[in-house]
Amino acid sequence: MAAITVKNRQILLKDYVTGSFVESDMTFHDGTCLLQLQEGTNDILVKNLYISPDPFLRGRMQKRTNSYVDSFVPGSVITGFGVSQVVMSNNPNFSKGDFVTGYTGWEDFSVIKSSGFLRIIPAIGFPLTYFLGVLGMPGLTAYAGFHEVCSPKEGDQVFVSAASGAVGQLVGQFAKLLGCYVVGSAGSNEKVELLKNTLGFDEAFNYREEIDLDATLKKYFPKGIDIYFENVGGEMLEAVLNNINVFARIAVCGMISRYDSAEPYSIKNLHLLIPMRAKMQGLIATDFSHLYPEVTERVGLWLKEKKIVYIEDLIEGLENAPRAMLDVLRGKNVGKKIVKLSDPYTSLEAL
Repeated sequence: MAAITVKNRQILLKDYVTGSFVESDMTFHDGTCLLQLQEGTNDILVKNLYISPDPFLRGRMQKRTNSYVDSFVPGSVITGFGVSQVVMSNNPNFSKGDFVTGYTGWEDFSVIKSSGFLRIIPAIGFPLTYFLGVLGMPGLTAYAGFHEVCSPKEGDQVFVSAASGAVGQLVGQFAKLLGCYVVGSAGSNEKVELLKNTLGFDEAFNYREEIDLDATLKKYFPKGIDIYFENVGGEMLEAVLNNINVFARIAVCGMISRYDSAEPYSIKNLHLLIPMRAKMQGLIATDFSHLYPEVTERVGLWLKEKKIVYIEDLIEGLENAPRAMLDVLRGKNVGKKIVKLSDPYTSLEAL
């Protein structure tokens, strides 16, 4: 049977981004895809169902060599985490019809040549989108960052910045399950109410309304800060360092306030780590990939028992992916931002 050529809409990076990201830094392209795999390879052809506009993708839009992940090539398809359905497979570990999650393209169909990050989604009763969030990379980041990097214990005083985002919302809830006192910061009063009334944070504040972040943290943490889950950077990090306790732990997950800035922000009080004997450690989720089964089992159980809440922010249409990326970088998302491309095939015969 002759191979079929199908329409393949794509989102491309126009050029390296040197200033603030705008939607026009990406371009929509009507391409095609040949539904065929090269013989003798382990390639997998997938239909992409959902894609994830994550903050770390902003760094890949710059030309740099000193990063844990390669820069995009201008004119190429944006790639990132997604949920897909296998259409064809030369890889014995994946079969036609499997739902998978891992690195894929911002396009309708992708040929995945390396299956290192690709996982089959288990049929355990959760929506497919959960494997881009609470049971995916953000869930792994929150789980490993809090439990492995921060070494928490009951009664710890925990602060989470960007607390209503994909990772922050989970860190705060994991901390509450352990019996910690938890405060989160967010960029709107709506998000503050969400943190306190839905996600169970003890306190929360809108950082945009605070004139003196140092004083704000002293108000919410009269006992000092034992754990800081860092998602923001800049002035917030400086304020935290002024309020940490002896042997405090800081997990540096992200610094989204700096991603769109051409000028670096110089932290003026890093020396406080010395007298406070504090630990500050960078966090990359892939270092903890071996914990995915534990996250699926343990966090999945918490979800089923309704011990934690998970919030998604879904937008439909591949053409809206650049706007979704902008929303994430501007803090306009509430919960995990996900872009829906299409529905899955309902039968193997349709593949």
